[in-house]
Amino acid sequence: MDRGSRGELLERLAGAIESGPASHPLRVAVDGPPAAGKTTLADELALLLRSRGREVIRATTESFHRPRAQRYRRGEFSPEANYHDSFDYDALRRVLLDPLGPDGDRRYQRAVYDLGTDTALSPPPTTAAADAVLLLDGVFLLRPELVDRWDLSIFVSVAFERTLDRARIRDLPLLGSTAEVERRFRTRYIPAQELYFATARPAEHADIIVHNDEPRLPGWEVRPR
Repeated sequence: MDRGSRGELLERLAGAIESGPASHPLRVAVDGPPAAGKTTLADELALLLRSRGREVIRATTESFHRPRAQRYRRGEFSPEANYHDSFDYDALRRVLLDPLGPDGDRRYQRAVYDLGTDTALSPPPTTAAADAVLLLDGVFLLRPELVDRWDLSIFVSVAFERTLDRARIRDLPLLGSTAEVERRFRTRYIPAQELYFATARPAEHADIIVHNDEPRLPGWEVRPR
């Protein structure tokens, strides 16, 4: 495992992207547990790539949730519901991943759902440049339904207790108390990740594993492809 500064990590990831195939937009997954730092990493990487002249499509699985009634049909605190019912993978493939793939027309949509209002979205398609980069962050991105859709996959690894420490700060305004944050993580989110790890083994499929327990001094492993 290599270890270095945040800037060194971003340079390593940008280099992996820039050396990728150019026959169609490069589809990059930024996977990992809740509060691992996926969104921050993808945003930082997008900023670096844009500064170098690349078109970057930033997207998140938050915009591909299923309606609330479907997500919670097994119970609001069910880890099985979190893993199996949270996201519309058919829509994610149909409107975003496949159009940007080798046989796609590059006309894509970044969202089909608004989480805040629990309503469907249908924005007009956008056409990507042939050398664009899609950076999509989210949980469960290396599960069987999606694992073959990525041109490069990054798994952000953080100990579960560390993610809970971060969530106590990040999610407090949304959930109202640290007790509620802990309840959701310990009963829904962490057990769902354990289910994901056991069934999909995401770290075995990732091209690059980022060890992000210490974000300012991260480690990374590049796996042979």
